Amino acid sequence: MPYPKSHKSKTKERILASATELFSRNGFQKVSIGQIMKLAKMTHGAFYAHFASKEALYNESVRLTIDNSRAARLVKGPLSLQHLTELVANYCNLQELEAKHKPGPEAVLFNEIGSEKAEIRTLFEASYMSMKKMLETRLIALSKLKQLPFADDRKAIADKSRVILASLVGAVAIAKSLPGEVERKQVLVATQRQILLMLGVSEAEAERMMQAQ
Repeated sequence: MPYPKSHKSKTKERILASATELFSRNGFQKVSIGQIMKLAKMTHGAFYAHFASKEALYNESVRLTIDNSRAARLVKGPLSLQHLTELVANYCNLQELEAKHKPGPEAVLFNEIGSEKAEIRTLFEASYMSMKKMLETRLIALSKLKQLPFADDRKAIADKSRVILASLVGAVAIAKSLPGEVERKQVLVATQRQILLMLGVSEAEAERMMQAQ
């Protein structure tokens, strides 16, 4: 007796969920189909009933998580400087870095820098643009509300978004590669402080925020 369509849909969702968890934590290259199916508690052969390749699965996983990411939810959240600075604090928190990543475009940026695969580079660009758009949207809105120490200039704000995103991704990528915990933490703390200052947070408030982590 054949399985109902709902069974096939749920099976695919299990594979996607397992793949997303592993890809977010380890990146594309370090994850195998066998590992994905083991986490999903399914046989290796069942994979090809749903996906043509690991690349196809990764593509669908990333596209889905971009839409459902915390970055996307941030745009719909409270319009305040505090809400935006919490994002910076999250990404530059050593404990957050070492914990299992919640799936989102940021995980692609942290894990796939320098990939030579064309498919991965395309997804990297999509993830980058998603995060950049989120930052620009928040900065433009906050500058109009006079909550930021700079004018509502779209070109200038686009550049600030690029600097913030490059700083975040670069700091996390470097920290993940360093074996020494002390220097890892210093890289993240220094980056977080500079971004907070760029957003208009005072030295004292930036220090308070970082100590509260």
